[in-house]
Amino acid sequence: MRLIIAEDSTLLREGLVRLLADEGHEVVASLNSAVTLLREVEEHRPDLVVADIRMPPTHTDEGLRAAVEIRERFPEVGVLVLSQHVERRYAAQLLAANAERVGYLLKDRVAQVEEFLDALERVHAGGAVIDPEVVRRLLVRTTHGDPLTRLTPRERSVLEALAQGFTNTAIARQLHLSLSSVEKNLNAVFDKLDLPRATGYNRRILAVLRYLES
Repeated sequence: MRLIIAEDSTLLREGLVRLLADEGHEVVASLNSAVTLLREVEEHRPDLVVADIRMPPTHTDEGLRAAVEIRERFPEVGVLVLSQHVERRYAAQLLAANAERVGYLLKDRVAQVEEFLDALERVHAGGAVIDPEVVRRLLVRTTHGDPLTRLTPRERSVLEALAQGFTNTAIARQLHLSLSSVEKNLNAVFDKLDLPRATGYNRRILAVLRYLES
């Protein structure tokens, strides 16, 4: 993969550059702010951008805004954003247009090297990756009347895995279910969340967004 890293923490940025180089990837640009990120993406056209949400000069949402613009202007470029804390609205904003070649991870996940590298590969392959901790917090925040409360424990487990970006085959393997059982539970989830009856990837995206926006 050819990547751009945008992270204002020197230690984390250099660590990512070293890790990715050791894994055989090429970091074509390493930035400490989001100011020049779009220009670098336009120049290098990387496979994937890894960017911190909060970056100089204001340390608010510069990285997120740059990531959203990259997704609009360069849809072929994958984007993986890193966040110090769970911020549901940021995750929802990032996924608003579509859930392809996009990821949202907590910075603590980077220390889990295999999980981090797996997330990069899944985003690069066209998938969507949401940090398991974000999903876990969404699961425990349900209230009376929330459609998520209508799900069975098995359906919630399947939706949790879906929200993390896993395919049906990977969900079956992770939860020790048959593929047909996964498909049956997903259809039940779609129905209980009142999602349109349509085939394809859109229903999966809508289910994840319903998670994030509730």
